[in-house]
Formats: sequence, C-alpha cells, structure tokens
Amino acid sequence: MSKDEKLKNFIRNFVDEDLENKRYSFVMTRFPPEPNGYLHIGHAKSVCLNFGMARDYGGRCNLRFDDTNPVKEDVEYVESIMSDVRWLGFDWEDRLYYASDYFDKLYECAERLIRTGHAYVCDLSPEEVREYRGTLTEPGRDSPYRDRTPEESLDLFRRMRAGEFGEGEKFLRAKIDMASPNVNMRDPALYRIKKAAHHRTGDKWLIYPMYDYAHCVSDAIEGVTHSICTLEFEDHRPLYDWALEKLDWPEPRPRQIEFARLNLEYALMSKRKLLQLVKENYVSGWDDPRLPTLAAMRRRGLTPASIRLFCERIGVAKKDSWIEMEWLDKAIRDDLNPAVKRVMAVVDPLKVVIENWEEGHEATYQAPYFPDDPPSMGYRDLPMTREIYIERDDFRLDPPPDFFRLAPGREARLRWGGFIRCREAVTDASGEVTGLRATFSPEPSPAEGGARRPAIIHWVSAAKSIPATVRLYDRLFLTPRPTGDLDGELNPQSLIVRDTARLEASLAGAKPGERFQFERLGYFLLEAAGPPPVFNRIVTLKDGWARRSKGKKPA
Repeated sequence: MSKDEKLKNFIRNFVDEDLENKRYSFVMTRFPPEPNGYLHIGHAKSVCLNFGMARDYGGRCNLRFDDTNPVKEDVEYVESIMSDVRWLGFDWEDRLYYASDYFDKLYECAERLIRTGHAYVCDLSPEEVREYRGTLTEPGRDSPYRDRTPEESLDLFRRMRAGEFGEGEKFLRAKIDMASPNVNMRDPALYRIKKAAHHRTGDKWLIYPMYDYAHCVSDAIEGVTHSICTLEFEDHRPLYDWALEKLDWPEPRPRQIEFARLNLEYALMSKRKLLQLVKENYVSGWDDPRLPTLAAMRRRGLTPASIRLFCERIGVAKKDSWIEMEWLDKAIRDDLNPAVKRVMAVVDPLKVVIENWEEGHEATYQAPYFPDDPPSMGYRDLPMTREIYIERDDFRLDPPPDFFRLAPGREARLRWGGFIRCREAVTDASGEVTGLRATFSPEPSPAEGGARRPAIIHWVSAAKSIPATVRLYDRLFLTPRPTGDLDGELNPQSLIVRDTARLEASLAGAKPGERFQFERLGYFLLEAAGPPPVFNRIVTLKDGWARRSKGKKPA
C-alpha cells in the first residue's frame, strides 16, 4: 500500500469528490484556534490535518484566530499558538488572519439579516432563554420579541453597538425555527453585548459576534473550500449553511466536514481544566512537561516529527474514541530510536567499591553510541575506576525469586565491561544499604549447575562521572479517562527529581536541546547545561503502565 493510500480517509474522499465534480477548482483550508489557551496534542491533529491536506492537494491553509470573546483572550496565547504551528513544521506564509479583521463585515452582514427578516433583537434574560428553548424532546417557544419589525430590531441593534444597553439586556438572534428538532436551530444568538476591550480593536466594539456566526462568514470571506471541524460541530452545520444561504453568499460556499476529536488516555484536553491546573498551581505552567500542551511536549523533548507521526498513525475517524497513550509513546520511540546516541547514566546511584583493584587503578572500555550500527555514530571511551556507581534498583539485599540482578554473593555483568560479584553490602543504623563491596573479573565465573547467565547492568565511574539533575516525568493522571477530579485523580509520582544522578564522562560536551537514550532508562533531553546539567525524561523504553494494568511490576 502506498503512502497516499494509507493517508486516505473519508475527508479526503469528500475533497476528491468535490474536485472531480468541479465544485471547487482548488483546496483552501484553515486552522482557526481561539486564543484563550495553549495548543495541545488534540489541536496538533487538526493542524496536521488542515495544513497537511492543503499541502497534499497543492492548496493553501490559513491561520485564523477566532478572537470573538475578548474576556478570555490574550496576546500571550496568540504568540504561543503561532510558535507551536511553526514548530510542528507548517507555514501559513502571508495568510495570518483574525476574526476581528472582519468585525465591520460581520456587522454589515448582521444588519442585512435583520433587514431581510432573518434576525431580531431579543430582550429575554439568559434564564428565560433556557426556559423558552425547550428540550431534546419538547419544542421551544417563540420569544415575545420575535415579531419585532426589522426597523425596530435594526434601531435596537445599532443602539446596542452604541453602548446604550448593559450586558445581558439584549442580544441579536437568528430567526429560524423554535420547533426544530436541532436545538442549535432554535433562534440561536448571533451577537451579544460585551463591554470589554479587545486585544486588537481596543474599545471600538461593545458587541461581539458569536462563534457559529463569525466562523462561517469568516470562512466565506477567505474563500475556504473545506471547513474541517471536530465532531461536536456536526449539529451546528445546519446553522453554518443557513447563515450563508440567508446572506445570499455567492457560490461556491465552504463545505463543513466533521471528524472525531482526539481523546488521549491519561490526559485532559479541556482548555478550561488545563487553565485550572495552571492557575491553581497543580503544574508549573502551560509548558509543564506533564501536560498535553505542545509547549510542554516541546520542553519535555518530543520532536515535531514524533507528533506528526502519531497523528498520521491514529488517522481520522467519524466516531469519538479514546487513544491509548502507548500510541504516542511508540511514535516518540520510533522517531528517536534511529537518531539518538546511547549512553549510560545512573539516576539513583549506589556506590560499589571493587576490592581487588588498587587505589588509582583504572581501565578504559570502548563502546559504540549506536550498538545496532556502530560506525553510524562512532564510539566513546568509558573510564572505569575502583569506585563505580550502579542503579540502586539493580541490587537487592534479600532478592525475590524473580529478581536476577545483583545481590549478595551474586554476579552481574557491567555493560561494555567485565563482571562484578557482590561480596558485602554496607548498611547504616536503619538497615538501609549505603554501598557495596565487590570483586571484579574480566570473565564470568564458571557456571554452577543450571545457573543463569549474569544480568547486565549499567554503571558509571564515581571519579570520572558528571553530577546531574534528572527529572523523571510520568503521566499526570492515574486514571485512563480522567474526569477532572484534580485532587483524586492526579498521579503523585508524575514528577520525580533525582538531583544526585551521575552521567558518563562523554556527556560533558552535551548541548541544551540534545537528546540521548540513557540505556535501560529511557530517552532524555538536556534542557539546561548547568552546572549541574538538567535532563528531562521524554519517554521510557517500555510501556510500564500496560504492565501495571495487568498486575505486573513495570520494567
């Protein structure tokens, strides 16, 4: 199957059909974020879909900010969104737009709807609107203001713009059908009064258009051919088409197509909940590496290619579903695996003294940076001294039957080196192991009937290693499908900081932004050069969460 065939989906089928039928002569899409928060992995799916389709069809994709609610919007969010889209590898060129660019045109169109009898000014309060709207099984009731003449509504609408009324006193409604089985068609709001300064238009406007109205008109102004939205807008499509029809917008008009949004396990995609996490200091900010925001993923160490690969693999569906986090983790590993060097680091060090080496004795081993293809990345020297560090988890004083690494009287192989046998464990007054005494041999001890081959453990020289801080990031929530209970569902182990970690000497020249695989521990990004250098874990080497769900201990 070719790549083009793999990328086929129902949206591309619609586009192919429209081009074949000459409905459109080219493809124009748009990515229309609201600047009220940072983009997350769910938005990345939409970015890749809209910009990717425009690229593949030789068309264009606009970046347009839906800045119709000045109360929630901020320039910080605008700048972060532009940075994230560029980071993902997409370019809107000179087509950066804002809904606020069209406020004059949107107002003009609203007056046209009033004059043609398709909109009216209503005085119902929000509570009364809910009462009159009806339910999913009962029709709504006409507003007592529905029969206002176009002249009266036009006068009131202009006075709304002039600031004569307070917020909530009046609003502009479409006149459609209060008995419609689709509640979105029961005379929805088109404009509301908001006496708030806008980050681009200042105090010019005291009324602002609603999203459903501004969106379709903005699409039409820009010549968008395919307005690709998430599934929650499917019931809004009739309103999208209604507005352009009643405005007698010239053909060809945009075609709205809906796809299933991304629901990623162990993550929240609600901007409101993400904002709560940030504002209430559950996390350190929008770029906290535990969040699903693109800024957070970039800081953690993910590459744009890994996110694009993930979006490509999960595809485009018509029905909402949950995607396992392992799909994202696997895309990250598959992207990093052929591209990063393998090195050794010990994040929770336990000192081992090699008793059959004299003070000052040192050996040097040579190890490839990429064992699968040694010449591709070269080699580095690994100095070994009388004192080394191993991972604390690689030793057990009283090992269970399924533990096969180092223990008293047991032998283990040092990665790229020889063999050590634990002779004695040194403990403190509380019984905690503080160090090991061992002997070294370049060859393994003769096997005794049925003995297993020694396990391989990683290590670094105590004298030649580099002190470092390592941040072990994990999933922010304990439950696969969190509801937003921030006190009951948060994972208390989502961030573990190891500030006594030790790194092999070859990492002394590492630069911020470089990525490495710490053997047996995962992929890491050097975030800050230090001293001490700070490394973020990007992803583990194995899916420990899947093992936990089956009652097994994670690797």
